[in-house]
Order: sequence, then C-alpha cells, then structure tokens
Amino acid sequence: MSEAMRRLLLEAAGDQPVITPHLGILTLHFQLYGCDDIKAKRRALSPLKAIWGKESDLAVVETGDIDAVDRATWSIAALGTSTQLIQQRLDQVEKAIEQRIDAPILDVHREML
Repeated sequence: MSEAMRRLLLEAAGDQPVITPHLGILTLHFQLYGCDDIKAKRRALSPLKAIWGKESDLAVVETGDIDAVDRATWSIAALGTSTQLIQQRLDQVEKAIEQRIDAPILDVHREML
C-alpha cells in the first residue's frame, strides 16, 4: 500500500483504529479429463464456487482457459489483516481443493498484495 493511501486512511479514521487490509491471490491451473464440453467442465469444477465462493473472506473466479475443455485456471482471492493469516488460509484452501476436486493441479501461483 502506498504511503499516500496510508495517510488518507489515517485521516479518514480519526479516532478509529486503522486496519491495513492485505490481499493474497492463489491461482490454480487444472488438467481436466473426460470433459466433452463446457457444461461437463463446469460440473467438474462447480464445487469451487459452491463451497469456497460462499466464504466471507474469499472470492473465487475462473480466470483463464475459459473456452478450453481439457484445462482450467481458477483464482482464489483472500482478504485479511496480515500476510501470515492469508498465507495460512490459502494453504488450507489449496489442500481442501486438492482433496475435493477431481482434477490434477498442474501449477500453483501465489501473490501477496
């Protein structure tokens, strides 16, 4: 976060404590087998939104390979009060996805903002 943004937050907060938000993004690249069309692909990956998309601290979206039936790229954004907490949360989500989604994960990318 820039120093100018920090000053604006401090001025706007007045007597309120300032909580600096941190953002982490986990991007997963999946390999899909047996999907003949986009509908089958969406069914295979529907738990991503159905389960983790309802969590209050997460946002889940398909970010790439949208028209491909043999692969998918999904990103999970986590918002929190510290980078360490976000890292732990993304670790937890990644492990749960590996267990619940029937598609091998080819690549994992993390970014902390």
